[in-house]
Amino acid sequence: MRTFRRALLAFVLLTVIAYGGVVVWLIANETRLVFEAGQAAGTYRPAPPFEEMSVRGTTGPRQRIWIMRTSASAEASADTPWVIFLHGNAASIASRMNIVHYEHLRALGLNVIAPEYRGYGGVEGVPTEAGIESDARAAYDTVQERLHLDSRRIVLYGWSLGSAVAVDLASHVPSAAVILEGAPASIVAIGERRYPLLPIRLLIRNPFESIRKIDGVKAPKLFIHSLGDEIVPIEEGRRLFDAAPQPKRWVEVTGGHVYAAEKDPAFFGYVRQFLAAQGLVSAQEP
Repeated sequence: MRTFRRALLAFVLLTVIAYGGVVVWLIANETRLVFEAGQAAGTYRPAPPFEEMSVRGTTGPRQRIWIMRTSASAEASADTPWVIFLHGNAASIASRMNIVHYEHLRALGLNVIAPEYRGYGGVEGVPTEAGIESDARAAYDTVQERLHLDSRRIVLYGWSLGSAVAVDLASHVPSAAVILEGAPASIVAIGERRYPLLPIRLLIRNPFESIRKIDGVKAPKLFIHSLGDEIVPIEEGRRLFDAAPQPKRWVEVTGGHVYAAEKDPAFFGYVRQFLAAQGLVSAQEP
């Protein structure tokens, strides 16, 4: 009996030590797990007209912003609506699937602005929730001032992690419309799904709880989510949609979290319909 008690005590102690080790590991590696940053910018570039703007961020390192107009003439594109595209994780503004988005959005008749976050695509700094939200706000303010943009002609588009950035930005600045692709209601909630035995909510420093901010987004909203999303469960996206105020629209696509914009032929048709309803693009393909 004494031997059994000793063995049980040893097992409990080892379990506690192992559990504590996992907790310490998660805390130490949160930045890498949440942001998956650090990749180089890569060699992919959008078709011309294309320009790069470099500006000093308000609270961080120098920012890189891509400007992609529908026309080489600045005057010709002056009245064209603009979309600020906020990309997702494990990517940069130069990632292939982001460029796929840019080209399709330009084909709809939108000028595209793509700001890079600190710590991504060769930009200096370490990403944090507050930091990349600050980067997005600085980019919005900079392009609006330098390009003399009318907020009634600005669309905010967020994909995956970028959707949380877009929700935060849209809750603070005016915009004509907001598009959220593969949007999680809460990063901390996804963490709780993946690590159900750990106190994730107590540990995480970057929770990205869009569900707490979405009520502040008054612009018309389009939620796009893939039925086969393997990274952000569709239930998470639906939870965010349900919490959002009107006006809003929900559409389901196929192709998974990463490739829906490329694989589902109806994807940008939904985007066109939504933007046409706001009077921003033509309802018919040219």
